[in-house]
Amino acid sequence: MTLADPQQAPETTAAASAPRARWKPFVLRQFIQWHWISAAIALVGMLLFAATGITLNHAADIQAAPIIRDAQVVLPQNLQRELANASTQDRQPLPAPVAAWIDQRVGASSAGREAEWSGDEVYLAIARPGGNATITIERDTGAVIYEDTWRGWIAYLNDLHKGRDTGATWAWFIDIFAAACVLFCLTGLGLLWLKSSARPSTWPLIALGVLIPVLLAIFLIH
Repeated sequence: MTLADPQQAPETTAAASAPRARWKPFVLRQFIQWHWISAAIALVGMLLFAATGITLNHAADIQAAPIIRDAQVVLPQNLQRELANASTQDRQPLPAPVAAWIDQRVGASSAGREAEWSGDEVYLAIARPGGNATITIERDTGAVIYEDTWRGWIAYLNDLHKGRDTGATWAWFIDIFAAACVLFCLTGLGLLWLKSSARPSTWPLIALGVLIPVLLAIFLIH
């Protein structure tokens, strides 16, 4: 049995720490790069969703008087005949000429939207962020009743937060924004990990950030 030379210990330690010294700057650069890229992508969305999180949490305290606009018109005879000759399926869009005429007269957006058809009337509900509208058409007389309700900009932003009646494009934006937020948080965690040796309070603060919502959920949410 031979005893190890004590003079070789520093060299062994240095050799073991060499791989870490090589990969740590590379990983640090990657975390920093993807952290600021994800922050830039998610900046506006994060501000919007944080602000509307407050307004949604206090929705009962924020009162807004809805603005209601209504109009009544009568379809011309040729469009009444086209409406009468249309198929009587339970749900189908208005005939294109009828929808174009109504949209021009009352400022609606009925083209291509499915309406509910019955023997005596056609009913169309138009949902959108911050408001809604309805169109009712009497099939025998051609009378059109239009009502539009606008609940205000706070309601509009709240509906954007919930993705309510916003369409496929906004749904894609929310998915991309959420992915950017996840990347932002994970790269931030990576930076905390790499810098934690110089900041002893890092892991206690992270643990506190996890513990507080868990305790609130267990003891204060019923």
